[in-house]
Amino acid sequence: MRMKQQLISFLQLFSTIPAADRELIGAAFHPLTLKEGDYVQRGGQVCRQLFFICSGVLRIVMVNDKGAEVTHYFLKQNQFCTILNSFNTETVADESIQAACNATVLAITRADLLALYEQLPYVQTLINQVIQQGLLDKIRIRNTYLGQEAATRYKLFLMQQPDIAMQVSLSDIASYLGITPQSLSRIRKNFR
Repeated sequence: MRMKQQLISFLQLFSTIPAADRELIGAAFHPLTLKEGDYVQRGGQVCRQLFFICSGVLRIVMVNDKGAEVTHYFLKQNQFCTILNSFNTETVADESIQAACNATVLAITRADLLALYEQLPYVQTLINQVIQQGLLDKIRIRNTYLGQEAATRYKLFLMQQPDIAMQVSLSDIASYLGITPQSLSRIRKNFR
């Protein structure tokens, strides 16, 4: 119940939600507890769920041409997470979604979300607005790393995403920043 209240409280930052509607919204989502490393979406499948992160961090992952997993982005508490194109178009996703640390999320299937939109049309505008802002934030953050040397990327990461830095593995951070774990280890020694 606390997780569903967290979702409602977050959505109410953007719009007033009547009490009866809060019940409908909460009932449409179901809780999941994830352990570090658990996948909620695997590449090669259609993404059929939207997740609201109540605690922990999820990461968007792809396998590169060498067969190694590469972190594309981290999503944290009070953010929505899905593979948006796959979710919206019902096409196969290349990306996976994995718990970067222990996490709790609320999940809603595409079918249940569309049914919720039928009942409460304003919720579609509300959720789309939140997702759109999340995408803009993602682009803004990723763009700050472009053209920067490895040490600067790490410093920017610590400044912009300190809560994530405290929760996820160094190998995931290195993957996200496009540097080797060994280089990250050397960089971190110089920060002390």
